[in-house]
Amino acid sequence: MSEKSYRSLAKSISWRTIGTIDTFLISLIVTGKLDFALTIGGVEVFTKMTLYYLHERTWNRISFGRVKPAKVDYQI
Repeated sequence: MSEKSYRSLAKSISWRTIGTIDTFLISLIVTGKLDFALTIGGVEVFTKMTLYYLHERTWNRISFGRVKPAKVDYQI
């Protein structure tokens, strides 16, 4: 069973949205500066989205941990 590349892209975008909000909030709390938090969040959204997409596509090619569907002995 494999996934289409657009599924990996959609997962990447949805996960990065959550991750970027988290990074922004942590950066804001740590630095106390809105401009720093926006810069950090803005940069990491692109780098981590690209890394996640590549990670997903790589794992999609690896069979480790996958279970093949059982073959049907007969059909009605």
